[in-house]
Parts: sequence; C-alpha cells; structure tokens
Amino acid sequence: MSQGPRSGLYAVSAALLAMSRHLEVRDVLKTIVASARELLDAQYAALGVPDDHGGFAQFVVDGISDAQWKAIGPLPRQHGILAAMLHEARPERLADVRKDPRFEGWPGAHPDMSDFLGLPIRDGDEVIGALFLANKLRPSGGHPPDPRSPKPDGSCGFTEDDEELLTILAQHAAIALTNARLYERSRELTIAEERSRLAHELHDAVSQKLFSLRLTAQAAAALVDRDPARAKGELQQVAALAAEAADELRAAVVELRPTALDEDGLVATLRTHIQVLDRAHSARVTFSSCGVRALPASQEEAMLRVAQEALHNALRHSGAIQVDVTLERYGQGAVLRVTDNGSGFEPTVIRSAGRHLGLVSMRDRSSGVGGTLTVKSAPGKGTTIEMEVPGG
Repeated sequence: MSQGPRSGLYAVSAALLAMSRHLEVRDVLKTIVASARELLDAQYAALGVPDDHGGFAQFVVDGISDAQWKAIGPLPRQHGILAAMLHEARPERLADVRKDPRFEGWPGAHPDMSDFLGLPIRDGDEVIGALFLANKLRPSGGHPPDPRSPKPDGSCGFTEDDEELLTILAQHAAIALTNARLYERSRELTIAEERSRLAHELHDAVSQKLFSLRLTAQAAAALVDRDPARAKGELQQVAALAAEAADELRAAVVELRPTALDEDGLVATLRTHIQVLDRAHSARVTFSSCGVRALPASQEEAMLRVAQEALHNALRHSGAIQVDVTLERYGQGAVLRVTDNGSGFEPTVIRSAGRHLGLVSMRDRSSGVGGTLTVKSAPGKGTTIEMEVPGG
C-alpha cells in the first residue's frame, strides 16, 4: 500500500471519513464504490447488497455512465462470481474474469472486463454485500486498459497490496453500512411514533368537532317544524363545524407528508407505489414518466394523493384489467393521468346520487395547489383522471 500517492495514508483516511459522513444507505454505497475505484486505480467498481430472492436489493456502480447503465438493463442476479463472493465469503482475484469457469456472460451493453478483484462485505458472520473492481489501470499514463489484451505473463493487474487495501475498505464499509441502516431504522421508528402522536391528536380534535356537529344537527332537525328560523341558524352552525373538522384533517395530512417524497421525489415514489399495486392486484398497473422536473412540495404531495385516490377507485370499483399512470412535464409544471379500462360511470349521475368516488377530495387537492382536475368517463368506456399543476 506504499505505491503511489493514491495509496497513501491520506487518501485512505479521506475515503474512510467520506464513508462515515453519510447517513443514507444509498449515499454510503456510492461513496464506498467511488472511493474503492479511485484508491485502487480501477476502471470500474460496483457494490451489490443481496436480497432474499436471489437478486440484489441495491446495486451501485462507478465508472459507467447513466446511459450505459440504463442500456444494460435490469439488476443482475446472484450468479457466477458474484454468487461465489456472497455464498463462499472469500476474496476473488482473477487475471481474466471471462476465463473463469463460473463466468456466465453479461448483457450486450455491458462493458468488457478482464482482471477482477472482489470480496464480500461482512458484518460478523453475515455477508451484507459484495464489492468488486475490474480493469486495473496501467501504471503508464493511467489510461484505461484494453480488456482484450491481457498481460503477457497472464497475471492479474490487481496485486496483493490492492487486495489488502480493499479488505480494509470493506471492513469500514460494513461499519458505515450498518450504521446507515441503524440510522434509517431509527428514523422510521421516530416517524412512526410521530404519526401515532398525530393520530391521537387528530382523533381527539376531530372527534370533538364531529360530536358537536352531531348534536347541532339533531337540534336543527328538532326545530325544523316548530321554529324554522332557529333551525336555519343551527344548520349554519353545522356547516361551520364541518368546515372546522375538514381543516383539522387537512392540517394533519400536511404533517403526515409521505417521507418518500422528501427522499426520492414524486417520480420515484409513484413508480414504487405502482409496482407494489401491480404485484398486489390481478389488474395490470403501469407507470411511465417523461421530462418531469422537481415540483413544489405541496404540488408533489397533491399529485401523489390524487394518484392514490384514482388508483384506489380503478382497482377497487371499476373492474379494470389495465390501469395506466403517466406523469409528464407540462410547461413549468406537470400533468398526471390515471386511465383505466373499467366499467366507467356517468359523472353527473355519480354527483347527483351523492356518490363522489373521492372526486370532491381530488378536486379540492388539485385546486388547493393551483391545479386543475378533469374527469373523463362514460359507462362501459373506462375512466381517465387528469390533474395538471403549474409548477413553481
């Protein structure tokens, strides 16, 4: 570990400090991978956190562009060399990964790799990840190697010193990753406690309002025949109490803003929500987005709530077998569409029958953030809910 400035104590210390500085798991993973690739002069680096279903819950790469990564396709499965590192829990240093009998190929868009250094990340006896590097940069000029031209002596570009350094990084990576997980778990518990507290406060406040509303409505009913003027006053009080109860509910909902929006944004939050619904229901539920910018927090939350309400209606009441959700940029704002091929309805009949299917709530959410809501439906023709917001 004494060869070159990148392998110096300062560089190692800087990498370890960077790992410990982040509390979000994703940020920790990115820092580990970037630090390993830089310190060991590799063209590519990656870190996978396995799930319990033969795949990876998270997989972070460095040295590959976003366009390349998208072209490669879905996350890799636990197979070949990756599976060996996870299941056998031992380092792997190879002169040419393609010639290893465990090599099972890679997608067409995957970059070509030759020399390879990888090892498991362990927390005690548990393997919590696999960290690996590929294509050691040549000492002369530091240019990327040609993986089609292995070294004449057939040796691996990564040395024993590299393996020792990566082992140290992996040990600290395990600590950083475990701490990040504990932090996220602690935050989840804190959020759960706060939500429980708000639920109790909401229950008390709204229960009082609803109790008063009920008594006032009963008084109005008793006065309708014998004192219409007083009955009218009581009904006005009913309206005021109902408005106050609605305000209490809105205030609580604002405080219960989904944390995923703050962390991941509207597009990622919607995508995750829809993936869950697609797995949970027999109907096919799809999501697509195009060019959407970050929106003001209130608009993102309103769009998420409208999407959830529209999806609930489509999946529970319409009998649809296909529900498509799109989110697209529209000027400085965005437009959300939830379209189903279900039974549809006549909007005017729904309103006159007092069955709103959440349409009033969706319109209120939309208008509350300066947006508009359009409902297109007819019996037997499915339904499209469209919400447009202006952006910020």
